[in-house]
Amino acid sequence: MLIFSRSLIFSLIAASFWGSVPGVAQAAPTPLLDEAALSAQSVLAKVGAARFTAADFQPGTLRHMVMFRFRPEVTPALRGEVTKRFLALASLSRRPDGKPVVVSIEAGAQNSGENNDLGLQEGYLVTFKSGGDRNFYVGRPIVTDARYFDAAHEAFKIFAGPYLEKVVVFDFPVSAVSRP
Repeated sequence: MLIFSRSLIFSLIAASFWGSVPGVAQAAPTPLLDEAALSAQSVLAKVGAARFTAADFQPGTLRHMVMFRFRPEVTPALRGEVTKRFLALASLSRRPDGKPVVVSIEAGAQNSGENNDLGLQEGYLVTFKSGGDRNFYVGRPIVTDARYFDAAHEAFKIFAGPYLEKVVVFDFPVSAVSRP
């Protein structure tokens, strides 16, 4: 599980906070990388950004689950705008040749009632045809060369970041399906 609040979101918030406090160092602490992040960095270093983000890299259905907890001051209208812009990535996320990256995006508010949501409020499920499509879409903090990541998703992260208190991401290749 990759928690963006320790990387992208933390960096955005920390930079704006620490940048305005006299006597506090300007650089945010380097986040610790979890097992999946370390693995992704290792594979990227071995194969290079062009291959790591290629449409045919690690083919197969891949799910990208994203969950948000909004800052307390974020209005329902702003939450709706975040979701609207997230859903728009299904058509906006494109490779330089114009080919789509995302198969689908689903969204919904948390309503399980199991008292185990960790305060997360909104969930999104993004489906990709390959690990390479996911890698291209995710971009930073994994892929830092702008030639190899989705500018639309990067713009969304910059837009949404100030409204988010916590972001949890959990990706998995679909390895089993059960139907009744």
